[in-house]
Amino acid sequence: MTLAPSVRKLMLTAHITFSVGWLGAVAVFLALAVTGLTSQNAPLVRASYLAMGLSGWFVLVPSSFAALLTGVVQAVGTPWGLFKHYWVVVKLLLTVAATVLLLVHMQPISYLAEVAAKADLSSTELRGMRLRLIADAVAAFVVLLAATTISVYKPWGRIGNWLQQRKQPGAVAAVPTSWGQYVLLGLLGLVVVFIVVHLLGGGLGHH
Repeated sequence: MTLAPSVRKLMLTAHITFSVGWLGAVAVFLALAVTGLTSQNAPLVRASYLAMGLSGWFVLVPSSFAALLTGVVQAVGTPWGLFKHYWVVVKLLLTVAATVLLLVHMQPISYLAEVAAKADLSSTELRGMRLRLIADAVAAFVVLLAATTISVYKPWGRIGNWLQQRKQPGAVAAVPTSWGQYVLLGLLGLVVVFIVVHLLGGGLGHH
């Protein structure tokens, strides 16, 4: 399936808009999380966690799904394909992982917003959960920044060219360099470990 040029431009614009919006929303979320943990102003702390709850459900979650959906359509409807290039697959995995973990962590976000709505939070109350939200926001920002960087540089070449180059040593094929292979494997491993740790060891049960 190949999209018409006008549709491709529309989907690309939508994908960039939602992706950048998601990244910006995470940055704001991080600022709110830090404020909620460090501020001594009770009304400001309450407002921070209430804003986190609202922005989580009405900005972060819709932006993540919109970025994922438009990215898939953009890949399928262009010559890049969804599973033809390393960078597309890695970016897809990073986006899916970030979306899944966002949904997992909406439970403690909503819980903190509910607690803040009922009473002021002391500096020590639910401190572990509040610290965890900061760490999660930092991790999400790094993952989304990595996905954005991958979109710009489009590294590692086409999937399958490595085998082609091995069969035809004289052929010129775009394959991952030795350092690129390590980066690729490291990113894939990081995605797997991050998901397993959060869903099995540090997910819902530990919030």
